[in-house]
Amino acid sequence: MTKKELSVRAIKNGTVIDHIPATHLFKVISILGLDKIENQITFGTNLKSKQQGHKAIIKVAKKYFADEDINKIALVAPSAKLNIIEDYQVVEKKVVEIPEQIVGIAKCFNPKCITNNENMTTRFSLVEKSPLALKCQYCEKITNEAHLEVL
Repeated sequence: MTKKELSVRAIKNGTVIDHIPATHLFKVISILGLDKIENQITFGTNLKSKQQGHKAIIKVAKKYFADEDINKIALVAPSAKLNIIEDYQVVEKKVVEIPEQIVGIAKCFNPKCITNNENMTTRFSLVEKSPLALKCQYCEKITNEAHLEVL
């Protein structure tokens, strides 16, 4: 009989965000506002991963994420996977994918863009997934991962 070792404890109900690049763990926590909620949150970083070398994982009890939140995750952790947990079992798996149109979840890096000077919803088109490149539909400037600010 083989011994199975758990690196991070299981949750009864909630969401597990797995395969986050280890260097992006705290970005994901921040953009989802997990530092401001009272739910039980377990996270681990620099866990061994066959695909990534090292990964991070977040388990949030009694919390399920809307599509807008999943799109935010995709912008900073496009390799992430979401598992919906009910009664300790995975009942649904969601693949994180950067959408072709990004609306209202990222800030244009151009300080002269109208979206930074008037109360307007930002709109970007996906130019490239890797490395990330988003084109503002108003000023047409390209925002890359180094300049990305998720709202």
